[in-house]
Amino acid sequence: MRTDRGWRRFYATGWLVSAGITLVAFRMWQLHVREVEQRAEEAERTKDEAAARRAVEERLRIARELHDSLTHSISVVQVQVGVAAHLARKRGETVPPALLAIQEASADATRELRATLGVLRGDDEADGSGLGRLPHLLARTRAGGVPASMEITGTPRPLPPGVDQAAYRIVQEALTNVARHAGPATAAVRLCYRPQTLTIEVEDDGAGLPDQPPVPGLGIVGMRERVASLGGRLSAGPRGAGGFRVWAELPLGGPA
Repeated sequence: MRTDRGWRRFYATGWLVSAGITLVAFRMWQLHVREVEQRAEEAERTKDEAAARRAVEERLRIARELHDSLTHSISVVQVQVGVAAHLARKRGETVPPALLAIQEASADATRELRATLGVLRGDDEADGSGLGRLPHLLARTRAGGVPASMEITGTPRPLPPGVDQAAYRIVQEALTNVARHAGPATAAVRLCYRPQTLTIEVEDDGAGLPDQPPVPGLGIVGMRERVASLGGRLSAGPRGAGGFRVWAELPLGGPA
């Protein structure tokens, strides 16, 4: 009897020891798993921080390259054009409209370059271009010899910064292409504000330059990339009645 009782105590003690060892092993396994997860999270965080640091360094490098390569050249253009305009006025001559257009374009290029450099350097307050500068862009286009009109339908309202800048760049690129490739032509810019979208249309009636066959460039590619980044749509191509048409639809609730 005593022997059976002793064996029962022995078995009970063994079960308790086994349960304790199992509990300790399970707890150690949990700590090991948590340590592995923490190491993985730390490695991922370190990887993300390294990638972010490389991205910042690359933006700063690009900003330096843009500053060193473009700022001096644009400044030289501004100075030379300013001197030419001053000498024309001093001689009592009328300053050619094309010269004034170059002067304004170089000033705009300087301003936009500074805004771009500010964005690359992480300056959140850098002021980019938006549709508020569209009248100035149209005036500069007319001064460059391309009659341009603008029509707005719907109710204009403040736009997300990304949409505002993309819309301006699309119109700017389309008008630049008219001046470069359409030959003698007029241009029409139309903006349509809808509740959820902004539609942009730029048309010209030019026949192109006979001595300059169309060559695919990066302007339309850049427009497509801007529109795609905002979740919009873009089409660009010849019109049936002659000329060229650029049409874009930008969602107003898209990324800013």
